[in-house]
Amino acid sequence: MSQQALVAPRRSMTQWLDSDAPASRRQAMLGTLYRGLGAVLANPSSLIGSIIIGSLFLVAIFAGPIAGNASPVTQEWDIRLTPPGPAHWFGTDDLGRDIFARTVFGARVTLGIVMLVSIVVAPIGLGVGMLAGYLGGWVDAVLMRITDVFLAFPRLVLALAFAAALGPGIMNAVIAISLTAWPPYARLARAETIAIARSDFVAAVVMQGASTPRILLKHIMPLCLSSVIVRLTLDMAGVILTAAGLGFLGVGAQPGTPEWGAMVSGGRDLIYDQWWVATIPGIAIFVVSLGFNLIGDGLRDIVDPKSA
Repeated sequence: MSQQALVAPRRSMTQWLDSDAPASRRQAMLGTLYRGLGAVLANPSSLIGSIIIGSLFLVAIFAGPIAGNASPVTQEWDIRLTPPGPAHWFGTDDLGRDIFARTVFGARVTLGIVMLVSIVVAPIGLGVGMLAGYLGGWVDAVLMRITDVFLAFPRLVLALAFAAALGPGIMNAVIAISLTAWPPYARLARAETIAIARSDFVAAVVMQGASTPRILLKHIMPLCLSSVIVRLTLDMAGVILTAAGLGFLGVGAQPGTPEWGAMVSGGRDLIYDQWWVATIPGIAIFVVSLGFNLIGDGLRDIVDPKSA
């Protein structure tokens, strides 16, 4: 088969995805994804961030094969505080546990916290913000004053208070972080909704007799999603740091769980002599936070080039 015969289907598929007049909803959706992926790959920040976060997903999925025979929880007192070397790439901690295995399995914990928090805060923030912006009046006043109360406290301090009230544990830490992370999304969604609600197409939908839930879900929410996703991506670094802070203070992941913040806490007294115990998970927190920040910056430049 000639090279031209192979190239022709590729060009036709590219033209089909990049069409300005899609013939179906499926073609429009795939075309949007294709152009969005191309924009992400063309942006250096989002590309580097995507590589880092993609690596995090791969490490979390294949944690077992990557760690090999090493266990993240098995204690071997005869090799405690072994420095990094061929047998233990990242060394061992004060209980003889392999730090490389704990760091690798800690990616699952970190990724789980990030995903759970995202699933909770985005709908809450969108719902509160859209209701406040579209209905206005006393609904706007009440919802925004509640939002202001949450914004009045530093996020880590408020999350620490909720976590202490709920009790230690990863799930309680997720709830505590979610309760403190939604207000900025509500503010953002409210501002977007106020601008969209004044549009002519919304007025036309209202004249056709569409209900308020339909207007919010079908016409306003899709236009608010891009800004919320960008903000959510930028905030993931803060979520990781807050989760690590809760684990460091002992109200997040409990001893034995391979969570990066708890690992840093366990090695803080050994930082001068056995630096690897706290430094390795600290580097992991830094790299993953940097990856989410780079993706967020890239997405912001793509969605709103004027903000660059």
